[in-house]
Amino acid sequence: MSGPTPAEVRFRVDPADVPPEKAARRMHLTIERFKELLPKLLARGFPAADPDTGNYDLDAIDAWRRSRYPQLFSNRLTLAPTARNARDVVAERVARIRGG
Repeated sequence: MSGPTPAEVRFRVDPADVPPEKAARRMHLTIERFKELLPKLLARGFPAADPDTGNYDLDAIDAWRRSRYPQLFSNRLTLAPTARNARDVVAERVARIRGG
């Protein structure tokens, strides 16, 4: 008795991109409520649907949801660099050049 051929092997593949109905479900909304709220969500940075397929990326939705609470879901191990005042940078460089 032989096993299945590679073409016959079946395994579960969870979709990463899903239709609007499933994106709505991920947000625990009906499709009607999702469509109603979508302009407000998009204005707040909610990930838009793929322009070709019309599907939504579940990972992007989850990342957007978590980004609303950076104090709980920060992915940063170190602080993000911040811009420095150019006057301070120049003053430090001039002081180093002058030996100060």
